[in-house]
Amino acid sequence: MKQFFKIVLYTGLIFTGLSAQENISPGSNDSTKNFQMDEMVVTGTRTLKKIIDIPYSVDRINNYEYRYERKNSVSDVLSGIPGLFFQNRYGNHDVRISIRGFGSRSNSGIRGVRILLDDIPESEPDGQTRIEAIDFHSIGRIEIVKGNASSLYTNAPGGVINFINDIDFTESHVVQFNEVASFGTRNNGLKLALKGDGYKFLTTYTYHAADGYRPHSNDYWNIVNSVYETLPNEDSKLSLLFYHVDGLIKLPGSLTQKQYDTDPMMGNPRDVGRDAKRVTKKGRIGIRYNTVFGETRNNEVELTAYGTIKYFERTAATYRYMNRNGVGGSGRWIHKTSVENLPLEVSTGVDLFHQYGPIEEYQNFGGKKVEPVILLTDETIDNIGAYFLTTLSVIPDRFDVMLTGRQDKVIFDQVDRNLEVRNAKRVFEKFTPKIALNYKITPVIGLFTSFGYSFDSPAGNEMENYPLSSNFPKLINPDLQPQYSQNAEIGTKGVIMTDGEYFSQSRFELVLFNSNIQDEIVPFSIGSTVFYRNAAETNRNGVELGLSTMVLPGLTMKFTYTFSDFTYSDYTARTYNASGDTIKDKSFSGKVVPSVPDHNVFTNFAYQHRITDAVTGFAKLNYNFVSGMYVNDENSSRSGDYRIISSTVGTDIVLGRMNLLVSCGINNILNTSHIAFININSDRMEYYEAGEPRNYFMSLNIGYTL
Repeated sequence: MKQFFKIVLYTGLIFTGLSAQENISPGSNDSTKNFQMDEMVVTGTRTLKKIIDIPYSVDRINNYEYRYERKNSVSDVLSGIPGLFFQNRYGNHDVRISIRGFGSRSNSGIRGVRILLDDIPESEPDGQTRIEAIDFHSIGRIEIVKGNASSLYTNAPGGVINFINDIDFTESHVVQFNEVASFGTRNNGLKLALKGDGYKFLTTYTYHAADGYRPHSNDYWNIVNSVYETLPNEDSKLSLLFYHVDGLIKLPGSLTQKQYDTDPMMGNPRDVGRDAKRVTKKGRIGIRYNTVFGETRNNEVELTAYGTIKYFERTAATYRYMNRNGVGGSGRWIHKTSVENLPLEVSTGVDLFHQYGPIEEYQNFGGKKVEPVILLTDETIDNIGAYFLTTLSVIPDRFDVMLTGRQDKVIFDQVDRNLEVRNAKRVFEKFTPKIALNYKITPVIGLFTSFGYSFDSPAGNEMENYPLSSNFPKLINPDLQPQYSQNAEIGTKGVIMTDGEYFSQSRFELVLFNSNIQDEIVPFSIGSTVFYRNAAETNRNGVELGLSTMVLPGLTMKFTYTFSDFTYSDYTARTYNASGDTIKDKSFSGKVVPSVPDHNVFTNFAYQHRITDAVTGFAKLNYNFVSGMYVNDENSSRSGDYRIISSTVGTDIVLGRMNLLVSCGINNILNTSHIAFININSDRMEYYEAGEPRNYFMSLNIGYTL
C-alpha cells in the first residue's frame, strides 16, 4: 500500500511539474481561460476566496452545468465529484452521502457531512440531516468542501456541501418547468426572479410525485423556496430567506440475498405490512445582515438569525411523532491587514443552535397507531461553537499558511414524561485545530497539504439505548462515545491552458489522504431496530483524481477516480441475534469497512453545438463503475460490482424574450441490476436495496425575460 501511495505521489508531482511549464500569455484577455482561476467560494473558509487559494479540496458546481439533467436527486447533479459517493434509496429522500467514508455509517439521513442551504445549516445541532428542502430548480450553485472541515463547522469530519439559491441573476425572468419520467414520476413548478432598484427577489414552487420503481415506494412533495435581498447602502446587504416543505415517502425495506435473487424489486413483506413511511412538514425563516467598513473596506461583519419548525411522522416497528422547533444564529468578523508587509487575514465567528420538542411513540398495527402512548419524551439538543481562521501570505500571491480551530459543545437532554428514572443528559465537547499550506507554482496551479483533528458527536437517534447496555433504563445510551480522527492530505490542483484547438483548457486535481479514527460510530441492528456502537480504531487511506478537459471546441470530457482502502485496525464487539440474545464477542480487526467501494470511476463526454443563432444542441454520455462493497463488519457478504451507462440530449431555443429548454434522457441504459443502498450490519441479513432499472425522463422549461 505504501508503494502504491509513493507511485501516485510521484506521478502527481511529475504531472504538476509539467503543468507548471504552461502559463497564461501576458496580456491575455481570453475570458474562457480566466474562468476557472477566478471561481470564488465562501464555504471552504467562511470567507470569499478563489478555489486555487484554498489549501484543500474544494469544488463548485453552477446550475448551468446540470440544466439539461434530470433533477430528481442530489446524485443527479453532483455525480462525478471525486471523493463523493451516493447511495440512493428513493430519489432525494434518505439518500446516503459519504465523503472519504464519513457518512457511510448512516442507515437513515446524512451524517458526518455538514449540509447548508444558503450558508444556514440544514443539519440539526447533532449533525443529523435530511434534505427535502433542497430544490435543484431554485439552486444557483453548489459548493463542496471535501475532507475534514471540523475546524470551521460542527460535525463535519467528511466535509461540507452548501446549496445556494439562485439570487445572482442579472435580469428579471420567469420559468415554468416540467419533467415526466418513468415510474409515474413528475415534477412541475414555477420560478420567479425579480430585479429592481436596489433589491432582488427569488421564489420557486415545485411539486414532485412518483409511484416508485418498487412496490410501496411512492412519494410526493411540495417545496417552496424564497430569497429577498436588498442593499440598504453601497456597503451593506440585507437578506430574508424562507422555505416550506411538506410531503410523504413510503419505504419498501431492505431484502435478504434470497429475496433479492427472487425479485430485486419486491418490497419487504414486514415493512409493507407495517406501512413503513415518513411524513415531513418543516419550514425555516432567516434574516442576514452583511456589511463592510473601514477606510480600506478591510473589515466585514455578517450576522444571521433563523427559526425552524419541523414535524416528522415515522412508522416502523412503532409509530412515532417528532416535533422539533429550533432557533439559531451565527456571526462572523473578517479583518484584512498586513504584518511586516505580509498580507494577513483574520476571522472569527460563533454558531448557536437550540432545538427542542416532544416525541410520542405508539404501537404500530398495520400502519395505524394504537393507543395508549408507550413513550413520551421531551428532547432538547444544543450546539454552541466558536471558530477562528488566520491566513498569512508568507510569500504574497505564492505561499500561504492557514491556521484554523473550533471549540464545539453538543448537549443532549431527554426527559421521560412517564418515568423520571429514564431521564438522561450527555454533553460532548472538543477543540479541533487544523493547519494547512498552499503553494502556487503558477497563478492557476498549486500544491497544498493539511493536517487537523475532527470531532463527530453521535446524532440523537444514534443515542437510543438498548437492553444490553451498561445502564438500560436511561433514555440515552451511556456507552456510545463521539468519534475523533486525525486527518492528513496532500494534493495538487489547477488549470492547464494552451493556445491550440485541442485540449485548450484542462482542470485537474490529485489528492492523497489518510484518516485515523478513534471510536468510529458503527450501526448494528437487533430485530428491526438499529443501534450504534464504537469501533476502537479505523484507518483510512485514499486517492482522489479528477480531470476535466475541452477535447475540442464544444466537446468536453470529465474523468474522476476514487480509491478507498478503509480497514478496522482495532475493533471487538458483541453480536446479537434477532431476539437480542448475546451470541459472542467477535473481533473485526483487519476487516474492511462496509458500504464503501474500493474503486469508484466516473467519466462522461458532453458535446454542445450552436446550430443557429437561436438554437443550441447538447448531448451527453455518462459511465459509472462502482466496485462491490461489504455489507457488514464481519465481511461475510459483499455486493457485486456494477456499471451504469446513461445519456442525455437536449436543445436550448431562444425566441426573442422567450427561451425553451427541452431535454430527455435514458438512465441505466443496459438495465443493470445493482445494489444502490446497503443496510449495514442487519442481524436479519436484510442488506440489499435495488437501484433503479432502466428509466426515461423528458423535461420542458419555458422561460421568459421580463
